[in-house]
Amino acid sequence: MVVMGFGAATVLGTVLLMLPFSSEAGEATDPVTALFTATSAVCVTGLVVVDTSTYWSLFGELVILGLIQIGGLGIMTLASLLGLLVARRMGLRMQLVAQTETKSLRLGESKRVVLGVLKMSVAVEVVVAIILTARFAAGYHQPLGQAMYSGIFHAISAYNNAGFALYADSLTRFQTDAWIIVPVMAALVIGGLGFPVIFEVTRSMRRTATRNRTASHWSLHTKITLLTYGVLAVVAVLSITAIEWANPHTLGPLGVPGKLLAGTFAGISPRTAGFNSVDIAGMHPSTLLLTDVLMFIGGGSAGTAGGIKVTTFALLAFVIVTEIRGEPTVHVMGRRLSAMVQRQAITVALLGVGAVMAGTLTLLLLTDFDLDAVLFEVVSAFGTVGLSAGITADLPAAGQILLVALMFVGRLGPITLASALALRERGRRYELPEERPIVG
Repeated sequence: MVVMGFGAATVLGTVLLMLPFSSEAGEATDPVTALFTATSAVCVTGLVVVDTSTYWSLFGELVILGLIQIGGLGIMTLASLLGLLVARRMGLRMQLVAQTETKSLRLGESKRVVLGVLKMSVAVEVVVAIILTARFAAGYHQPLGQAMYSGIFHAISAYNNAGFALYADSLTRFQTDAWIIVPVMAALVIGGLGFPVIFEVTRSMRRTATRNRTASHWSLHTKITLLTYGVLAVVAVLSITAIEWANPHTLGPLGVPGKLLAGTFAGISPRTAGFNSVDIAGMHPSTLLLTDVLMFIGGGSAGTAGGIKVTTFALLAFVIVTEIRGEPTVHVMGRRLSAMVQRQAITVALLGVGAVMAGTLTLLLLTDFDLDAVLFEVVSAFGTVGLSAGITADLPAAGQILLVALMFVGRLGPITLASALALRERGRRYELPEERPIVG
């Protein structure tokens, strides 16, 4: 149902974008371009084959904006509901037999999740839109109507980690303007962490004064997400800023404050935001590779970010550390991880690697671009990031359709796969004799 719903939204968006009045020239758009743009918007990716601000008319831009909002809200809501369903179903084993009827989601729970996602989305988007509108009007002398439209568009695009911009250079022209960069960065982080984490943190903050509730009462999911997201953000910002500090094509020409701001944004944005304030094609190859890793990992579960998710990455790290120590079970922050969760993390990660490798190999066979650019493009599509090394528009139709498939799989694959694996677990009434093949 999830796949069919997003597929229907993509088809509808494709049809609307093919209409003559969706383009600035008043001509019908070819199906591949319309399909690519619609998929990129619904999957909140941000990859484009035509410039958003010059090719599409106001109607076309509004269609894209609507698809972004539908895709972002849909992913966050459905992922939160699936997560709640999985948590409730798995929790049955710890409950009394008399309570087994609670295994399904009740109407009240579903309603609270949907309303919670909607309220949080509107609140963040409104605040960011007001700040951006004021800056566009006061700092860049845009007419109030244009400033409001630009502020709302970029606020929605940022919160949903879509990466669509109304400027051909994305946000490069604002790379040293903190009034633009910081609100956009805050929106993409909040959207990328996921509704369950934001909801738990804000609820805990409200209860702290009255019940003396601290971070120690957070769920394991929230602790892992915040810790891993924070560590990866710090490592990414410091590494990219250091590597690109003297690069004349990126941070080199900027002053120290501008370098720090642009470097921070370059480290945060690959967590599937898709905006860029420096030229991606001018980055050092080591920065491109680091960005590939960040895009593949992505953000938090049940959020607008893509990738295999930081929780999956962290769980694999915990498994490796436990194996190196020679311990029989994986313990994390006072809790033991079940073997089922470990298998799910391995499955999601390895299937993600397989999708990226297959996409990269196919695109190398279809084009003459070098490996750095092709790998960057494929990982960006699978992680629903939207950053590009500048080759998207030059890909043949077959290559663009391949990226469409990767965007769709990367957006829905990890969510639906993890939920399906958790909900279809079956017991086994026997075990075969154990044997240990040689590893390594």
